[in-house]
Amino acid sequence: MIRRSFLMLVGSAVALSACGFQLRGQQDYAFKHLLIVGAPPFVAARLTRLVEAGSDTKVVKLADDADAVLRMSESRGQGTLTLNKYGSVAEYALNYSMSYTLTNKDGTVLIPPSVIALNRAMTYSDQFTNAKAQEAEIIYADMQRDAVDQLMRRLAIVHSLNPAPEDVVPGVAPRAPLPPPPL
Repeated sequence: MIRRSFLMLVGSAVALSACGFQLRGQQDYAFKHLLIVGAPPFVAARLTRLVEAGSDTKVVKLADDADAVLRMSESRGQGTLTLNKYGSVAEYALNYSMSYTLTNKDGTVLIPPSVIALNRAMTYSDQFTNAKAQEAEIIYADMQRDAVDQLMRRLAIVHSLNPAPEDVVPGVAPRAPLPPPPL
């Protein structure tokens, strides 16, 4: 029985290494002190936790202490995705976007103004308005977490605080919005 367990463990490790799986490990950012400006409290807290836990970079409160400044803003939206046969809303499209730019303390742009845009579909029923409002908040929180995770990957590709013009990280524009529902 012990031998079978050991063989399963070894087989799993071989399979994971063959598919390219690798633990994230420690991140090595170009900046060691980061100032976050304009982020909502939930986003700022998650970003601070992820940056400080996964690297030797510290999030600071004063601009004088910062090597890099991350400016952020977010927006939420909601649109009708589908209608039922009576013309009432059957599904909503929930939209979330996070705009950001990263500069060094001198103002040199490290990541130009970029946007992470996410959308999710949510079914709707007039019978459960309170429950659907809570569900929408849960979906928005999930989109915030997803956007912060994507932002972390974008911060990791900055390799210098004084990049040459050809080494500046390109900006990212959002994907096209969801198409309008057929009527």
